[in-house]
Amino acid sequence: MGEASVTATGAASEMIERMRTEHGPLALFQSGGCCDGSSPICLKEGELPPSANDLLLGDVAGVPFYVDGEQYERWGRPRFLLDVGAGPAEGFSLSLADAHLVTRTPTPEAAR
Repeated sequence: MGEASVTATGAASEMIERMRTEHGPLALFQSGGCCDGSSPICLKEGELPPSANDLLLGDVAGVPFYVDGEQYERWGRPRFLLDVGAGPAEGFSLSLADAHLVTRTPTPEAAR
């Protein structure tokens, strides 16, 4: 079996757990749009139901992670590493007052 398409740092997993405790079940969507850049968007589960074009890549800390299937193919089927950035999210994604989720390209060191 190949490597997971989506993984998370310990800090991102802890942040997701904190947000799930505060907000209940969550869902993650990898944005590819101009307004959000290419940031992951964290929403309450059901707030934005996955469309027929959304591809479930896996889950992070028990939260489903979706990406637009066509965009995923155009990007060359990348792997995603969720991490934490400083400050709250700028868009409509759930975040903490002092941190938000970001997507990085995994490195061999991050996979350990």
